[in-house]
Amino acid sequence: MEKLKFYSTNRQSPMVTFSEALITGQAPDKGLYMPEKIPVLPENVIQSFAEKTYPEIAWTVCREYLKGEIPDDELFSLVTDAYNYPVPLEPVTGRKYILRLDQGPTASFKDFAARMMGRLMQYYLKHEGREMLILTATSGDTGSAIANSFYGLDKIRVVILYPKDEVTPRQRKQMTTLGKNITVLGLDAKFDDCQGLVKQAFADPDLDHLHLSSANSINIGRLIPQSVYYFYAHSRLRNSWPDPVIFSVPSGNFGDMMGGMLAKKMGLPVEKLVIAVNENDEFPRFVETGKYEKIVPSLNCISSAMNVGHPSNLARLVALYGGRMDEAGNLSESPDFGKFRNDIFAISINDVKTRETIIQSWKKHRLLLEPHGAVGWAGLWQYLKHLPEDEITSKFCISLETAHPAKFPAQIQELLGFDPDLPESLKGIEDKEEQSTEISKEYGEFKRFLREMS
Repeated sequence: MEKLKFYSTNRQSPMVTFSEALITGQAPDKGLYMPEKIPVLPENVIQSFAEKTYPEIAWTVCREYLKGEIPDDELFSLVTDAYNYPVPLEPVTGRKYILRLDQGPTASFKDFAARMMGRLMQYYLKHEGREMLILTATSGDTGSAIANSFYGLDKIRVVILYPKDEVTPRQRKQMTTLGKNITVLGLDAKFDDCQGLVKQAFADPDLDHLHLSSANSINIGRLIPQSVYYFYAHSRLRNSWPDPVIFSVPSGNFGDMMGGMLAKKMGLPVEKLVIAVNENDEFPRFVETGKYEKIVPSLNCISSAMNVGHPSNLARLVALYGGRMDEAGNLSESPDFGKFRNDIFAISINDVKTRETIIQSWKKHRLLLEPHGAVGWAGLWQYLKHLPEDEITSKFCISLETAHPAKFPAQIQELLGFDPDLPESLKGIEDKEEQSTEISKEYGEFKRFLREMS
């Protein structure tokens, strides 16, 4: 069986198989891997998802990319082990729903990608008798999801970089209280600085002996599992609402958004993807003007995991629409902006609107949102305001809640006057001892740290 091949968005590296793309992370030319051809699921298969469980849907979707890579029975064991927690869809008003992706082991949507990717990596490393060092930058939830998903694995060590002043204490403690094969570095910097160090290390031949790879959403192994919950959400409601669905996605580094875009290209009937960002509005301006300008440094908003001034996955989105953007954000070929704007509505939601949305959602619907989910919900309604009145009511919409409100207790207490109930995954975390090292944002210091690990 011929394996699906993956190309680099910079087009200067040879095509590779999924396993090679997964283990390598970033392509040698600093581009990001994309499938040469996105598989399309037949309509009857998508319809059958209404009767299937989450692991069964995950197996069907992931198998399209992994044919010839992993035997079907072993892949089914991996997805069954990865997805053993609920994925609630909460009705809010009319045909509007919240998809709660906050019930996993770290109460974040990042669990969906990290748990599957960790199992896939361990599978390949075990079969090849190899070890590796994972480098990942986080603006909040990625780090804790990666740390928990890879914790205790004997073939993998993990180094996590985070901006120490832009994550909540609970987010930080989910990373720093583990130890063993998990090393955490706090930087007096922005997320983009942390991500820049990781990318520089990948391109440094002096570190080849460390067998580096990535667990950020720059790794294609993160994006494919993230496409699954779009299929799942649609499948739970398609019998009630057979119309194409509008998804609203709170977005930072654009991995979540790319999962939704892959699902759309695979045949999921998506009418529109609402890409809602915080005050780091480089993407809405790009969609409007066709000109891309990074925000350096990124702005510090209360939706902290979305404080990204240059989303890595934008290069993938541009490639999907026929353009080419390098890792620095330079656009050498423009995407088809007509199709781009037809499929996407991009909107920036400021902190004032985010806070207002948290308050009004609770008062009006008893809908409890944290800042990131509030950006998505506000973005959805900003889009709907552009439609005729009768369409606002009739549209079938799902907005993603990407983290549990209990991860942001200060904001909820300030705005709503109470502390959210803790999920099991967060209970007792305040009492655990932390292990973290502070370094500067200078690459030389980071490189020395990595060399001393070897």
